[in-house]
Amino acid sequence: MEFTQNTVQCASPSGLHRMAYTEWGARDNPRVLVCVHGLTRNARDFDALARAMASHYRVICPDVVGRGQSSRLRNPAGYGIPQYVGDMVTLIARLGVDSVHWVGTSMGGLIGMALASLEGTPIQKLLLNDVGPLITVDALQRIATYVGADPTWASFDEALAYIKLISAPFGNLDEGQWRHLTEHSITQRSDGRWGFRYDPLIAAPFKAAFADQDVDLWPLYEQIKCPTLVLRGAESDLLSRATWEAMGSRGPRAKLAEISGVGHAPMFMNDEQISIARDFLLSA
Repeated sequence: MEFTQNTVQCASPSGLHRMAYTEWGARDNPRVLVCVHGLTRNARDFDALARAMASHYRVICPDVVGRGQSSRLRNPAGYGIPQYVGDMVTLIARLGVDSVHWVGTSMGGLIGMALASLEGTPIQKLLLNDVGPLITVDALQRIATYVGADPTWASFDEALAYIKLISAPFGNLDEGQWRHLTEHSITQRSDGRWGFRYDPLIAAPFKAAFADQDVDLWPLYEQIKCPTLVLRGAESDLLSRATWEAMGSRGPRAKLAEISGVGHAPMFMNDEQISIARDFLLSA
């Protein structure tokens, strides 16, 4: 079972833009699963999970604006959670459904937390992948070292080696999985060199707002009422064990699961990780 590629028109204060998304499964299935990627990633990260879930759901995987096949914002100051939440509300309206289940990795989890915290939210079940309501200064500083960098490579294989290096916390992926992640993350430019597909200006608001303190979103998390699962990479530096454990007793009192041998973040590319997601999403 394969996907179709679609777009939806969204609005920002600087104008209109197109958000691309992959769609898997039967279009008339009223059960919809939305899967949203991390800060510099893209919708194709979820191909294995979407393929596994497409017999149960209409699976929708958007490229957040500025990433993947989506447009870039005219004003990079708009790259932030409020814009992303607005775009997702537009996407869900396009799908013609009142409720969805949500899988969010890192930034995709923050978007899901923000949307799930709102009164009247369409999110009925929430899986947060290696992200929580407390992000430490150390994690923010690590992100700041690479987000917005715009390296180029002379060949696909050079790019592959680079992505293997910076994405080593994803865990023990095989060569085919690394190639999949690479080919959907980069593009060949007019000079023949290869570069990242995402807009490097997504970093502008992040760096402008960067302060030497933790980001505390506990008040937002505590507004979430839907069933929630928090999946943690056991070696994660973005979701600490203390925060992960506290998420089980605060707010929605999330169920907790952990993946050994993985940092930030599990990629849902093997049976173990897919089974964790499937069992939670399909549970009564």
